[in-house]
Amino acid sequence: MTTAIAAPRPRFSRRTVLFVWTTLLAVTVGLAFLIPLWWTFINSLRPGAETFRYLNPLQWQTFFTLTPTLDNYLALLDTDLWRAILNSLFVSIVTVIVGLGVCATAAFGLSAFKFRGRGVLFSVVILSFLIPFDAIAIPLASMFRDWGLQNTFFGLILPGIGNGMAIFLLRTFFLAIPEELVEAGRLDGLGWWGIFTRIYLPLSRPALIGAGLMLFLFQWQSYVWPLLMGTDEDHILGPVALSNMQGQFVVDYGVLFAASMILVLIPLAVILGFQRYFIQSVSTTGLK
Repeated sequence: MTTAIAAPRPRFSRRTVLFVWTTLLAVTVGLAFLIPLWWTFINSLRPGAETFRYLNPLQWQTFFTLTPTLDNYLALLDTDLWRAILNSLFVSIVTVIVGLGVCATAAFGLSAFKFRGRGVLFSVVILSFLIPFDAIAIPLASMFRDWGLQNTFFGLILPGIGNGMAIFLLRTFFLAIPEELVEAGRLDGLGWWGIFTRIYLPLSRPALIGAGLMLFLFQWQSYVWPLLMGTDEDHILGPVALSNMQGQFVVDYGVLFAASMILVLIPLAVILGFQRYFIQSVSTTGLK
C-alpha cells in the first residue's frame, strides 16, 4: 500500500509576494520624489560655487557633504525673505479662516437645501476649479487694479477664499451625514444655522481640515497672482521674493537653495501635522 506524498507548500504566499513588490514600488516612488529635495538641502549647506561641482559624473559627494555650513541660511537674514514669509503666512492663515467659513456655508447650502437649479449651480462650482487660475489671473488683476486693490492684502486674499475644490470636498462629506440627525435637530427647535453649526460642523472636522489644507497650499504656492498684485516691498510674498533673489548676472545658488528649503519646510510641517485628518477626509469622500 503506497502513501501519497503531499506536494511542498510554497515558501511565500502570493499575498506576501504582492505585498513585498508593492512596498518596493512605494519606496522607489518615494525616493524619486525625495532625491531632488535632498539634493537641494545638501546644496543649501554648501557654498554656491560648489553647487554643480559633483553633478558630472555622479558621485557620493553629489548627495552628501562632509563640511556643512549654515552661511547660506545666515545670509538670508540680510534679505527681505523673512518679511515675505510673514506676509505669506498672514495671507494663507486668513484665507483658511475666512475661506472655510465661505466654502462650508456654500457646501451646506448645496447639500442640505433642495431647490431648483441646485445641480446646475453645483456644476458651475465644479467648473470653477477645472479652469486653471493662471488662465484668468491677468484679466482679473486688471479688474482689481481698477478697484484699487493692488498692493493690498485684501486683493491678495480675496481670490483664494472661494475655492471650488474645497466646496466640492465639503459638500460630498455633508451628504454623508444622516438626515435623521437633521430631523432630530429640527424637532429640538434648531434653525438651519443651528443645524449647520451644532451638527454639520462638529461632525465634519476631517473634511474641514482637508479643505483648510487645500486653501493654505493654494495661497502658499501661488506665484502669478502675488506677482501681479503684490509689487511693493510691504506686500511681497514668499515665491516672488525667492524669484527676486536671482540676480541678473550672478546667482548665488547656495542662498537660493536655502531660501527654497525654508519655503518648502513650512507647508511640509503643516501637511505632516494634519496628514491623518486629510487622508481621512479624502477616503471618506471617495467612499461616498
